[in-house]
Amino acid sequence: MATIAANLQAVQERIARAAAAAGRRADEIALVAVSKTFPAARIAEAHAAGQRVFGENHLQEAVEKITLLAHLPLEWHFIGPIQSNKTHPLARQFQWVHSVERGKIAQRLSDARPEGLPPLDVCIQVNVSGEASKSGVAPGEEARLAEAIARLPRLRLRGLMAIPEPTPDAALQRRRFALLRELKEKLAARGHPLDTLSMGMSDDLEAAILEGATLVRVGTAIFGQRQKA
Repeated sequence: MATIAANLQAVQERIARAAAAAGRRADEIALVAVSKTFPAARIAEAHAAGQRVFGENHLQEAVEKITLLAHLPLEWHFIGPIQSNKTHPLARQFQWVHSVERGKIAQRLSDARPEGLPPLDVCIQVNVSGEASKSGVAPGEEARLAEAIARLPRLRLRGLMAIPEPTPDAALQRRRFALLRELKEKLAARGHPLDTLSMGMSDDLEAAILEGATLVRVGTAIFGQRQKA
């Protein structure tokens, strides 16, 4: 059975190969290890292997792990759906929130972010594959939300995030990721200094990197098959 250290190395090698194929440097792409449903001990094991950035989807579970691992220099990213009544702990416990899709949520995150902390880094989630069950704004609606976030003093808009519908079609994967990149470029042209495309997971990170991903969110390829939440 492969260790987490070996899995991390294999993922970093995949990132390096995809970056080379795209004519990019591997250090342009950050790896977020998605640790949802896995215990704090597994995160500590990944940290011992050199991983520092972790992503979580469920707030209560995440806060328990953040508390247990407070002695480690970890960076926490929230990548799941956001409920209005959960914005206070999110704004206090995380360094990044990838899944902002409503102005109300952005306002609440900004209001709850403590003055003693840097502004919360956020991404707007875009539903690039049009799934009715998937969170995110529709393509074309991100500009209005970006304008609203830009006015909030305790948030820093970094870029866009997407979780496309899974597909084995590599060309379709790339088209969806290309759409997110094009939307980011349009926002940049409107004066938003964005530097982040959060896209790509265990099964499609190569396609995401080819289309400009700067953050890839990988769980299964690092920690193994997901346990039941």
